[in-house]
Amino acid sequence: MILAAQSGMNNTKISQQLKLHRRRVREWRQKWIEASERLDFAESEGATDKELRQLIEQILSDEKRSGTPNYFSTETVVQIVALACSEPKSSSRPISHWTPKELAAEAIKRGIVERISPRSVGRFLKRSDTSTSPSSLLAKR
Repeated sequence: MILAAQSGMNNTKISQQLKLHRRRVREWRQKWIEASERLDFAESEGATDKELRQLIEQILSDEKRSGTPNYFSTETVVQIVALACSEPKSSSRPISHWTPKELAAEAIKRGIVERISPRSVGRFLKRSDTSTSPSSLLAKR
């Protein structure tokens, strides 16, 4: 987004190209413009590449949001989705299709998580938007 803005692209074109709301593009462009003075100063003071990278990461990081933090890391969710894409038989499960309950139990058994509810597993799979299988990864009730 920032590189597109730097190349002269307007917010509308960037939002269309990246499939983002125009307001979001405007906010991030403004955030970068406001930070450019800090970056220029750091560079003129001889900041190392590492220091400049840390400053850029700090500038581009989302601000803290209210609400509870994620309990499960992205890596954990990916491992559970990958488990759902595997055959239950390879886990010595006497089932033909995964259910959220079976996936939760297997994730605990494998040490992916200490505890997880079948409902959380179901939400991960619903959110994952996988395209590996044309049919549902879970058995229908």
